[in-house]
Amino acid sequence: MIKNKFDALFSQYFSFWEHLTPKQKDLLNAHTSMVSYPKNTNLHSGTDECAGLIIVKTGQLRIYLLSEDGREITLYRLFPGDICILSASCVLDAITFDVSIDAVEDAELLNISAAAFHQVTYENIYAEAFAYRLATDRFSDVMWAMQQILFMGMDKRLAIFLADELAKSKSNEIHMTQEQIAKYIGTAREVVSRMIKYFSNDGIVEPFRGGIRILDKQKLYRYL
Repeated sequence: MIKNKFDALFSQYFSFWEHLTPKQKDLLNAHTSMVSYPKNTNLHSGTDECAGLIIVKTGQLRIYLLSEDGREITLYRLFPGDICILSASCVLDAITFDVSIDAVEDAELLNISAAAFHQVTYENIYAEAFAYRLATDRFSDVMWAMQQILFMGMDKRLAIFLADELAKSKSNEIHMTQEQIAKYIGTAREVVSRMIKYFSNDGIVEPFRGGIRILDKQKLYRYL
C-alpha cells in the first residue's frame, strides 16, 4: 500500500493541503478510501452515522432532505471536483441537520473519515477555515433551493431548472424523466407534467420519452 497515495488528489482539491504537517497529511491518507457506486444507489441516509467528507471524482450526486412522509427536497447536486461537507455533519457544530445522498450517475468518490477530518480541522486553522467556507457555500445552495420552493411560482422554478440544465449539457435536449425533474425541484410529478404541457402549448418545449427538447430558448428565458 502506498503511504501517500492520495497526496496528488488532496493537493488538487484542498487549498489548505500545503499548510498541513506531515503527520496530518498521513492521517488523511490513512483514513481515506476510493469507493464506487452505481447509478441510483443511496450512499447515505439522514438516519445513518456521519458519512465523513465526500469528494466527487467522477459521476454526479444528489443531496436532499427526506421527510417522514417520503417527500424529497433536493438541496443541490455535486459534480466532479465538488466536495460534500453536509455529509460530515459531525465535523462542524454549525451543521445541525442530516441529508440523504443518491448517486445520480455511476460515481467514483473519495471518502474521508469524519473522525480524521475533524481532528485535522481541530488542529489546523487553514483546514478549519476551508471547512467553514465550504459549508457556507453549500448553505447558500440550500437557501437558494428554499427560496425557490417558498417564494417562486412553478413556472419560474421549472424555467430556472431547464435553463441550468441547458447550460450544463450544452444541448437543446435534457435527458431526464418528469419524475426526476420533480425530485430536483421539490414537487410532485403531476405538477411538472402540467407545467411541461403548458410550456409545450406555448411552443417552448417538446417532451419526448425520457426527456425534454427545448424549442424556444428566448421564450423560456422570459420566465427567469
